[in-house]
Amino acid sequence: MHDKNISPVGWYVGSYLIRFIELEDEKKNDPEEKFTAWENTVIVKARDLDEAYDKIVDIAELDSKPYKGDPEGVPVQWVFEGVTELLPIYEELEDGSEIMWLEHNPTKLKNLRKIVHQKHEFRE
Repeated sequence: MHDKNISPVGWYVGSYLIRFIELEDEKKNDPEEKFTAWENTVIVKARDLDEAYDKIVDIAELDSKPYKGDPEGVPVQWVFEGVTELLPIYEELEDGSEIMWLEHNPTKLKNLRKIVHQKHEFRE
């Protein structure tokens, strides 16, 4: 039996969370404050989950360098908060390869239909 935590094709899909801060904001680390955040999903080639995790952290940290934002040059930064998902990819990458899945608990049909989108909605 194959280990479900090891990708037989050497690819992993993972997501990480980064949040936007102004470096001089006194509330930048206040757990009760609200922040703009992005959850980015990437694929990485790795031998195992540990190496995949480390690669995702390295990728995320590339985006977390301070810089001057807006016309006033306010010091800002994207702060890496952590990895949110990490899964092995079980199939060779090609059109139609399944790379992620999510099981939904029993849900009313009307509510299931609320989570799907029409093609035009992805352009909005």
